[in-house]
Amino acid sequence: MRVVAKSTLRDFWIAHPDSEEQLKAWFNEAEKSNWNSPVTIKTNYPSASILPDNRVVFNIKGNSYRLIVRINYKVGIVWIRFIGTHADYDKIDANTI
Repeated sequence: MRVVAKSTLRDFWIAHPDSEEQLKAWFNEAEKSNWNSPVTIKTNYPSASILPDNRVVFNIKGNSYRLIVRINYKVGIVWIRFIGTHADYDKIDANTI
């Protein structure tokens, strides 16, 4: 998969250093993956939440942080739509961000 906007993750882990290791691990796994449907994501990330419009919410660092991506399965692109604390996540609409 091609992950768009690693800089978004980098900016976040600079502000939240305790997230760096897990965000880097997620990024590396995502780039090596060949997700062709939500089912393939749930295989490796059973706690991921599948949302409408090809959005997926990943729990980062024991659910301290939330990462929302939008995936084009056909082309193999993952767009980072949001990364934030659990409190930040509660303030947004994950289905439209």
